[in-house]
Amino acid sequence: MKKILFSLMFVIIFILTGCSGNENKIVFADAGWDSIQFHNAVAGYIAVEAFGYSDYEEVRGSTPITHEGLLQGEIDVHMEEWSDNIPSYFEDKEAGLFVDLGINFDDNYQGLYVPRYVIEGDSERGIEPLAPDLKTVEDLKKYPHVFAENKNSELGRIYGAIPGWEADQILYRKYEAYGLDEYYEYFRPGSDAALSMVLADAYLEGEPIVGYYWEPTWLLGKYDFVLLEDRPYTNREDFQNGLTKMPPMEIRVAVSNDFNEKDPEFCEFLSKYQTTSEMISEALAYAQDNKVDFKATAKWFLNKYNHLIDEWLDAEKAEMVRGGLK
Repeated sequence: MKKILFSLMFVIIFILTGCSGNENKIVFADAGWDSIQFHNAVAGYIAVEAFGYSDYEEVRGSTPITHEGLLQGEIDVHMEEWSDNIPSYFEDKEAGLFVDLGINFDDNYQGLYVPRYVIEGDSERGIEPLAPDLKTVEDLKKYPHVFAENKNSELGRIYGAIPGWEADQILYRKYEAYGLDEYYEYFRPGSDAALSMVLADAYLEGEPIVGYYWEPTWLLGKYDFVLLEDRPYTNREDFQNGLTKMPPMEIRVAVSNDFNEKDPEFCEFLSKYQTTSEMISEALAYAQDNKVDFKATAKWFLNKYNHLIDEWLDAEKAEMVRGGLK
């Protein structure tokens, strides 16, 4: 029954996203944030230029939905499995329900951020420090008035993660476990874009704000936010229950069992695909500043980091990719 329900769900998603059913296309997961869309564009470009695919498609869904889609073979490739955010990830891997091809990047952070000027002030902008002793998530209990949505509110506001993201469930458990629900309302923006916009707007206006975010992103590459400290990481169960900090985790590339059997050569390329948060943030900032899509950003990225092509591909395919960049 579970497989039937998820299959029906993905049929609906494919119809809504205009899936053509072309078997010569790779289906990538789009879990709803910029960096995964960027990686899809890079890998998709290489798929077309060097591996004979006509194009690639993306199926959008929440973290658990896209992971389940991979298990069911409805999605071929997932370029950003945030492994510790998915409770069943390692169990599913050990059970052979999908193929883990290795780490994309692991120098990342996530949690609750505030603009640095909230703590330290900003003399150039005429901003006085509003929460000078704010260092940890639990310190937020001292400052609900600073982060109130309006002057008449007794509660502060914490901007949480996106509905459907596993990070949102973890953060909400933290919000309750730390007793922040007595001092703050927990507000869920409807999308990655909405969350980015509210944080960026507050920063540009010099207003106090506290909200969930993660690295790598264009926003944290452009603006000076501080990640609030949290209790030390102990184990995955405590982390899932919101009792510890959100540690850097392994962001992994995974493929469905069917796709691994169908195209082992492309999977070998994916097993060599590695980047860093710094590279990704730079690429996302490029897309933001130049107002270009991720397909154009992928070409810019492969030109700038041309050496990666040789690390990922054999000489013949590397030349094919470079031919498309000219």
